Amino acid sequence: MSKTLSPLQVELVSARASLKFFRDHVKQLTAQVKHERFALENDKVVKAEEKRAAAIAKAQARLDKLLAKSVVTGSKAVKANKRPSKVVTYGAEANDLAAKIKAGVSTI
Repeated sequence: MSKTLSPLQVELVSARASLKFFRDHVKQLTAQVKHERFALENDKVVKAEEKRAAAIAKAQARLDKLLAKSVVTGSKAVKANKRPSKVVTYGAEANDLAAKIKAGVSTI
């Protein structure tokens, strides 16, 4: 014999079943939202990495281009660039020399 349920009991059973369904549905939706957020963050990271790699490749190409243009200099030119220039003094000697030149006196 089956037990007959009153209309209130039937409504209660139905409400419990629908409550369980909606709880499961909410869990599923929250999992989907979390997955979408993770996918968006992952896409941002991937795009940033691609952008960084493109910038590095561009800089490397510019460096290679500049290195290809560099002129090989001889050893004498390298030494000449390393030597310090003559020291220029602006003191009493320079004033005497300038006065002699202005006066037309030979300094030799």
